[in-house]
Amino acid sequence: MKLYANEVSSATSRVRIALAIKGLAVDIHPVTIFGEAAESRQPAYRAINPQGLVPALETDTGELITQSLAIIEYLDERFRTPPLLPADPEDRAFSRAIALSIASEIHALLPPRVAARLSLIPGMDADGVTSWVRHWVDVGLGAVEDRLAARRTGTYVVGNTPSVGDIYLFPQAISAARMGFDVPQRWPTIASIVAQLQDIPAFAQNAPAPRT
Repeated sequence: MKLYANEVSSATSRVRIALAIKGLAVDIHPVTIFGEAAESRQPAYRAINPQGLVPALETDTGELITQSLAIIEYLDERFRTPPLLPADPEDRAFSRAIALSIASEIHALLPPRVAARLSLIPGMDADGVTSWVRHWVDVGLGAVEDRLAARRTGTYVVGNTPSVGDIYLFPQAISAARMGFDVPQRWPTIASIVAQLQDIPAFAQNAPAPRT
């Protein structure tokens, strides 16, 4: 299998964590995502993935799977152990809900293409774009914190085994800390979960890289 990836991308980080948990090796094909000359904007990559986004997984049968959650669920359905979703239906739904809260309500508002579009709005400067990003991270993780604090019953998002909710939470919390948020003070439940995940090599070794 081949993974089109960018080491800074938190969406790529999610898939790399899932692959590591499963013990799966893939061929990593790096794709640059920042700036006008980014490979993700070029016709060659758009011919592979018309959305121009990473990650994208090419399976060993030549099928292309896009969107991190679809990729992770594909891996979980094809390679059953260890499972990435809880057995209990309500726990499974909660883990998915945390993942989707991050993917749909936070991350979707932050990618380079969003920042590039915002910068074209009259009166919008770099500080304005930064304010936009910080606002949605703050609001989004605040809601996730409240959900987790109200329901958490174990070490991780659901119980004592990492699941898809943790796979999404970890990169987003790492990115928030790099933005200057005091994660333990602002979101103590999230910080507690992330501290435990940091001790798991599949997570620690596949965190998103800092943007240079």
